[in-house]
This record gives sequence, structure tokens and C-alpha cells, in this order.
Amino acid sequence: MQLDHRAQTLLKALVERYIADGQPVGSRALSKLSGLELSPATIRNVMADLEDMGFVASPHTSSGRIPTPRGYRVFVDTLLTVGPIDDKAVDAERMRLPMHQPQKLIANAAQMLSSLSQFAGVVQSPRRESVFQQIEFLRLGEKRILLVIVDPRGDVQNRLLLLDKDYTPAQLTQSANYLNQNFAGLSFDAVRKRLSGELQQLRDDMGRLMQAAVEAGSEAMAEGDDMVIAGERNLLSVADLSSNMSSLRQMFEMFEQKTGLMQLLDVSSKAGGVQIFIGGESKLVPMDEMSVVTAPYAVDGRIVGTLGVIGPTRMAYERVIPIVDITAKLLSNALSHS
Repeated sequence: MQLDHRAQTLLKALVERYIADGQPVGSRALSKLSGLELSPATIRNVMADLEDMGFVASPHTSSGRIPTPRGYRVFVDTLLTVGPIDDKAVDAERMRLPMHQPQKLIANAAQMLSSLSQFAGVVQSPRRESVFQQIEFLRLGEKRILLVIVDPRGDVQNRLLLLDKDYTPAQLTQSANYLNQNFAGLSFDAVRKRLSGELQQLRDDMGRLMQAAVEAGSEAMAEGDDMVIAGERNLLSVADLSSNMSSLRQMFEMFEQKTGLMQLLDVSSKAGGVQIFIGGESKLVPMDEMSVVTAPYAVDGRIVGTLGVIGPTRMAYERVIPIVDITAKLLSNALSHS
């Protein structure tokens, strides 16, 4: 729904004032803040129209108004002016990113997001390569085989295969050579599809070994997706999020279970760029009073994960957005050169 210049200016002034002090904003204050030469009656009429359209609401205890999630959405999408980031603070945090230590990079990036925003920072661990470069079988004992998977970056995954048949070292070498020569560089899903048409040409027992390896390899690559969260305790000092036990319970259930948060990060990685999820309008955010600002990060130009800031809906978006954006760029650069 299109808003005219007058309505946009008043909505922008209201949201900015409410973010600053958390109090409902009245017509008299809006008259001073907006810079518009409008009578109090005209401002009241515009605010009534904005309320009818669902952009602002009137708390029962006040004649002033507060923004709704829909009002915040219009504000961040069309009215927000992103401010400059504190270069000195960023430089200080950048020095804490340990090059050549990917896992510490993830943890420190989460801490960086939390420190700069004063809210909670979250970083999704890089997704593993879904393709393999090399496979080996090591016989551990009767019907027990260790599957060794090497991805294109040189990372190694091990899986124990418990089989219903014993295999000789020669059979294991033959099977590994077959997989490496014909399928190296492919995903396990692609190998599964191609193998299904070729297994008839292989001996049944060798085919079963390869099928077991493909299934175990696929599971190994799917595992490990996790996230690091820093600064959850910062949110306890945010009255909007900790004002009642129900809100607190919802918030820490989200941190503990992680499933919904991981889904949100996955969704935002597909969209590209900075994304803002405002509570109340997104089914992915469990609380009306919570917003999540996210951005994907990449390794050598390929998106491998997402990071973000979790805070109140009443956050200074013009400050948080560049924090998330620059942290994503710094992490991408550090991981690409690690």
C-alpha cells in the first residue's frame, strides 16, 4: 500500500522516536520531530489513517502510538537511512579474527556481532562440501570397515560400516578404486543415481559395499551443520524481550533447540544480501518483540553459511545492518584466505 510523503515522514519520525526511547509517540511530539508544518488535528488524522492500515497501534494506556511489525517493515524497506559503522570498533574486532583457524573464526565472528551490536550474534558453521574427492576402505575386523572420505578442500570424514559380509583387503581396494575413478568430484546423491544403473554389472556383494559407502557418506556430509551463538545474556537486559516469563521461555527455547533458527539462516542464505526478519510478520521468528538481521558469507565466492544479529524489534536497524554486512564480508575474506 502506497503512502504519501506526509504519511511516510510521520511514520519515519514515529519509528525513530519509539526505537530511541520505547515510549508511545503523541501528535505534539510528531509535530516537532517531523519538521512538517501541520496542525495537530491534521497529524491526528494521518495517524488514524496509518492505524487503520495497520502500520501503527494505540496502547490502551496512552494517547500516543507505537509501530506495528508492518510499520517496522515499511520503515526498514523504504524509509531507513543506514548510518556509518564505527571503523575503530570494527578494526579492533577484526584483529580478533584468527586467520588459519576456521572454527575459531566462526566463534570470534559471533562474538564480534554481539560486541558491536550489544545483542546476540549467531553464525552458522560452513556447510560441508557435498562432493567427495577420494574414498578409502580400511578393514578393522570381521564385517567392520572404516570408510574414509576426503572432500575437495582436504577435510576428512570417517564412518564405521557394520556389514553382513566380510571383505578382503583386495576387494576393498577394488571397490575404492572403482568409486574414485568413476565418481570423484560428484555428490553422493549423484553417485547413488548413477550407481543404481551400474550395480547390475557388478558382483552383488561389491554392490552392497558401495551402496553402504554412499549412504554413510551422504549422512556424513549432511552432519556437522551447526551454529555458534554469542551474547544471549545481552538480551536479558532488553526489557522488550525479558518483560515476562513467557517471552523469556520462548527466547531460550529458540537458542536451545536451534532448529527454527537454523531454518531461518538457511532461508536467508538463499535470498542473498542483508535480510531482516521482523517478529510478528515472519513464522520463522518465534516472538513478536524479536527481529533477526542476517547476511550470507562465502568462501572463494561460494556461499557456505549465514550470520546475523538477534535483538528486539525495537532495535536501531540503521546501526545493526552495517554491522552484519561488514562482519559477513570480513568472515568471507578470512575464510577464503585461511
